[in-house]
Amino acid sequence: MANDARLRMSYEAFARAAAPVQGALAALGKAVDDAGLDKAFTELIKLRASQINGCAFCLQLHLNIARKLGVPGEKLDLVGVWRETDVFSPRERAALAWTEALTDLSDEAARAAAAAALPEHFTPDEILFLTVAIGTINQWNRIAIGLSFPPPVPKRAAPGPA
Repeated sequence: MANDARLRMSYEAFARAAAPVQGALAALGKAVDDAGLDKAFTELIKLRASQINGCAFCLQLHLNIARKLGVPGEKLDLVGVWRETDVFSPRERAALAWTEALTDLSDEAARAAAAAALPEHFTPDEILFLTVAIGTINQWNRIAIGLSFPPPVPKRAAPGPA
C-alpha cells in the first residue's frame, strides 16, 4: 500500500525503545512460569488468544516456542477448533474456554460458564496465574498488532546437496 498509515516497528526496536514496558510484561510471563503452570500448556493459551486477536507476530512466536517445547503437532494444528476434537485434555479444554472468555469479553454467559468450570481442573492459585497469562498475552497482542510487528519467521536450514 502506498499510503499505509499503520505504525510499523520491529519487536527489537520496541524492546529497545520501551525497555521498562517490555521488561514488565516479560516479568509477568516469568511469574506465570515460576508459579508452576506447565510452559507447553501456557503456550496453547497464548496461541488461542493470538488467533482470536489476529496477532501474526504472537501466533508465529508462540508456535515456534511450542514446537521447541515438543507440543504435539495435532494440538498446534487444532487449537483453533479445540471444541471439535478430542486431542485436548479436560484441563486444557477448561483453560482454552477461559482464554476465549477473557479474550472476547462480549459474551458474559460464556465467561460465567468458563469460570464455573475452572475449579474442577485448577487450584485457586493456578486460576490466578492462568488468568494473568491470558491477560498478558492479550496485552502483547495489542502491542504487536498496534505497532505491526512482523512475524518472527523461524530460520530454516539451508538445503543440502541433492
